[in-house]
Amino acid sequence: MKKKTVCPHSSVPSFLPFEGSRKVYVKGVPFREIPLDRGRQRIRLYDVTGPYSDPAFKPDLKKGLPRLREDWSPVGGKVVTQLAAARQGVITREMEFVALREGLKPEFVRREVAACRAIIPANINHPESEPMAIGRNFLTKINANIGNSALSSGVREELEKMLWSVRWGADTVMDLSTGKNIHKTREGIIRNSPVPVGTVPIYQALEKVGGKVEKLTWEAYRDTLIEQCVQGVDYFTVHAGVLRKFVPLATKRMTGIVSRGGSIMARWMQIHKKESFLYTHFEEICEILKAYDVAFSLGDGLRPGSTHDANDAAQFAELKVLGKLARVAWKHDVQVMIEGPGHVPINKIKENMDLQLKYCHGAPFYTLGPLVVDMGAGFDHVTSAIGAALIGSLGTAMLCYVTPKEHLALPDREDVKEGIIVHKIAAHAADLAKGHPMAVQLNDAMSKARYEFRWEDQYRLTLDPERARRFREASLAKKKGSSAHCCTMCGPDFCAMKITQDI
Repeated sequence: MKKKTVCPHSSVPSFLPFEGSRKVYVKGVPFREIPLDRGRQRIRLYDVTGPYSDPAFKPDLKKGLPRLREDWSPVGGKVVTQLAAARQGVITREMEFVALREGLKPEFVRREVAACRAIIPANINHPESEPMAIGRNFLTKINANIGNSALSSGVREELEKMLWSVRWGADTVMDLSTGKNIHKTREGIIRNSPVPVGTVPIYQALEKVGGKVEKLTWEAYRDTLIEQCVQGVDYFTVHAGVLRKFVPLATKRMTGIVSRGGSIMARWMQIHKKESFLYTHFEEICEILKAYDVAFSLGDGLRPGSTHDANDAAQFAELKVLGKLARVAWKHDVQVMIEGPGHVPINKIKENMDLQLKYCHGAPFYTLGPLVVDMGAGFDHVTSAIGAALIGSLGTAMLCYVTPKEHLALPDREDVKEGIIVHKIAAHAADLAKGHPMAVQLNDAMSKARYEFRWEDQYRLTLDPERARRFREASLAKKKGSSAHCCTMCGPDFCAMKITQDI
């Protein structure tokens, strides 16, 4: 980062564009524009930083972001979900926005949403957010998890992590707060987030009953849903596929149930000897979400927490139920994506994608990794990104990032940055494998700059320009008289690219 500015009402830093690039708008849609080859070429990149990276923008975290979609009239003057509009043949302003930023035709976006292959999470009460699409035929997106806990972090720290996540390219953020001040923390995040915000409502519902699982009720959960819908949450993780008959399958595993939401509902069913209220009241949940155009992220409460447990009976039994619930939600015109594992060895990843498409009727898949080994503590952002790149290339629409502190501790801002960048690389690898034009253009631009020894352009095109510049310039300082036409690994006499040019 070249320079920091400080918001007038907070110590949370804002930021300017990466060095050598600038914020541009095309019909109101933001892009990051990079001049290459001394200005003879320009490339525009997908940009999620909202107005924060616009030098003219003066952030005020108490006031929040400008309400971009406030005057975007719903169809017929009433609340209609993006799915309902798409089914009616209507191209909404959100669809037009998505089409322009992804280089697609608006009608294509409408068809993908109507077919339930893509979602546009855009709560009517989060007008500060910029529309984006999650679907297998769009750019692969990544999510960053943030949120306070009972042991660490507060509102300011989580707001800082949200801004930091957006700065490095998170397409959505999930507020997974479980400690105190959940509502206040979420309010600050939503009002200042230019990307969609997701939550797991069962966490706050449990806090409302003093953390006592046995005291959880449908009414407490319903009231929490409505509260968060009104506040502006764009998508909810709902673990409605964890049924009573599946719990014994999971308890026989090496690592049992590792989803917090899944374990809470499993314990509730054991105590009350009843089916999950998330399942029995699912249609009521659909009606609540429909009223605000909030999307489902149907949660994988029985995802495997170890490669040993991957692709077992519990996991795939739940996946089948999620597919049935997706059809119920679609009947109510509610958008749906399906959450996936978890810990899965490389040889079992394809089966996850194949069965998700089969059981869930082509709904967007949103996966945590998958982590391909279990012994990478301290490096689980890498074990996750390996699996994420593979499952993304097979059609997963969004990847949930993992930080180096996964399984160990609550991440700080540097962990967040590391996790995002590694998963942005995984997403780009997936898009390149699928032949997405925007990914190919970016990749080819970097290759050409590398072959022509245009170091400044290489810095501008990478995900962390400051780091790339620091690495090269630090090595040059130790090698006096080093040529600009080589790196210090090969040197001037053994550079294959320079020798090829001489040929």
